[in-house]
Amino acid sequence: MANQQTSSGNPRVDIEYRRKKNAEEMKYQVTSFALMIFLTLVAFGAVAYDGFSKWFTVPFIILLAVVQLIFQLYYFMHMSHKGHEAPSLFLYSGAFVGAVTVLAFMTVVWW
Repeated sequence: MANQQTSSGNPRVDIEYRRKKNAEEMKYQVTSFALMIFLTLVAFGAVAYDGFSKWFTVPFIILLAVVQLIFQLYYFMHMSHKGHEAPSLFLYSGAFVGAVTVLAFMTVVWW
């Protein structure tokens, strides 16, 4: 596959464009990192707080883990960028098969 980056012919313009894109991407990564740290602290707080039952705490922590997984995939593993359609397909289909397997085993064991 050919690299489909466009060049303006002016190296100075290209460097400025790359700097702006990299700064924007770094801003997204730092923001998502701060949000993941906050979600981790919320999870620790939910476990430490005695007012919540385990029937609330466990699904809440799983929900926070799923949110963090989405942040990791889209911002740290760059799944939102062009050219990552095939890895995304394999990743999501593997997650789907894993979820169906866990659901099937839960159904067999608990019902």
